[in-house]
Amino acid sequence: MNEPDLPTTPPASPESDAIKRHGSAVEGGSAGATGNGESRDDRSWERATLEKLAFASLQEQRLARRWRNFFRFSWLIIFILVVWGVMDRSGPAKDVAAPHTAVVEIKGEIGAGAEANADDVVAALRAGFEDEGARAVVLLINSPGGSPVHAGIINDEILRLKLKHKKPIYAVVEESCASAAYYIAVAADKIFVDKASIVGSIGVLMDGFGFTGLMDKLGVERRLMTAGENKGFLDPFSPQTERQRAFAQTMLDQIHRQFIAVVKAGRGNRLKETPETFSGLFWSGQQAIELGLADQLGSLDFVAREVVKAEEIVDYTRRENVAERLAKRFGAAIGEGSVRALRSAATLR
Repeated sequence: MNEPDLPTTPPASPESDAIKRHGSAVEGGSAGATGNGESRDDRSWERATLEKLAFASLQEQRLARRWRNFFRFSWLIIFILVVWGVMDRSGPAKDVAAPHTAVVEIKGEIGAGAEANADDVVAALRAGFEDEGARAVVLLINSPGGSPVHAGIINDEILRLKLKHKKPIYAVVEESCASAAYYIAVAADKIFVDKASIVGSIGVLMDGFGFTGLMDKLGVERRLMTAGENKGFLDPFSPQTERQRAFAQTMLDQIHRQFIAVVKAGRGNRLKETPETFSGLFWSGQQAIELGLADQLGSLDFVAREVVKAEEIVDYTRRENVAERLAKRFGAAIGEGSVRALRSAATLR
């Protein structure tokens, strides 16, 4: 005969049910609200918000302190590098008493801010002419041209120094000697080239763009306000009048005539002028010799050894040294750092 299954847990008593109900009420009260009617969730949110604000303020103060220290240290480094650069400007370390050939390089674009600018080139030329050990000065040229103003200053100074010191000066062309670079070269007593050098480009240009047609198609209106009829002259977004075009052409023609006069004065009877000589064309070194724009083939070593008769070559070129380059890079880095600092501060706020 099978026996009935017995319950595994005793039946709940009325007292135990009351205890359970009381415990549930207590737990519900602790999770729902405090004695003053404010929920604990509200307090937790306020505490978290205050902690975030305090942390953001602390981070901003730390960031500002770091950038302040960085700027102080950077300015100290720049000051040291500038002082070093002033005391260690490139050029010959000292006067060379032994007979030698003084070299001044003209490389790259000619103009303000460029390596080949009038101030540095003229200073180097003066040092070379004034050094008693220099038997001659050589312009080592590799330039496509540049500013006619800087070229004119250098040309005039070469003529003055030649007359004052009675010392020869030669131009040696490497890759190119065009436009403003040739303007300088014609002041030399002789011009030496490689047979594949590019020489000439005796002309003047002024370039730009005009967007008026495109603006009309896009329906864009240019609102340019000026005081003066021609103040917006050469503005790429405004139409150019025929009177303005004629004015610009007159100015270019005048500068071109100045260029031609300098070339004729420098080359003299050696120049075999043709209708294309002053048209802005350029020629190879071999053609330049045939046209009288250059004298003969020759390198720097050839000129020092065979023409000047002083094989030792001393470079008088003024260049930026390591300190000056580092100072410029530090300046750029500080500017970039300032922008980042301002962005970070704006983000924190």
